[in-house]
Amino acid sequence: MNGDASTLGEETAGSMAAADASRIIVEVVYALPDRCWRADLKLAPGSTLGDAIAASGVLEAFPELVVEHCQAGVFGRLRGLGEVLAAGDRVEIYRPLTMDAKERRRLRVLAARRRKT
Repeated sequence: MNGDASTLGEETAGSMAAADASRIIVEVVYALPDRCWRADLKLAPGSTLGDAIAASGVLEAFPELVVEHCQAGVFGRLRGLGEVLAAGDRVEIYRPLTMDAKERRRLRVLAARRRKT
């Protein structure tokens, strides 16, 4: 009888592991100047970047974000909202630039020249 109980326990544990194996774990992050928001999710295989953003709760936490206007990526590479995710992916939601990078550099150079004179 002990063998049967042990086998039953293994089958139950195996079923639970199979349920977890049918999910992928991804992380969603949104960085602000003063803090970072993040959520770990278990999603169905085939879930997209847009699905992860919607499921993460970030849109409720930051109502100013509109998923259709978000720029997002995976591990620093810009991706579309329809991009299918893989287990372990980190979804990053990017904030809009406050200033063009070239303009910012030009202003830094001007400021440096003024300090020298």
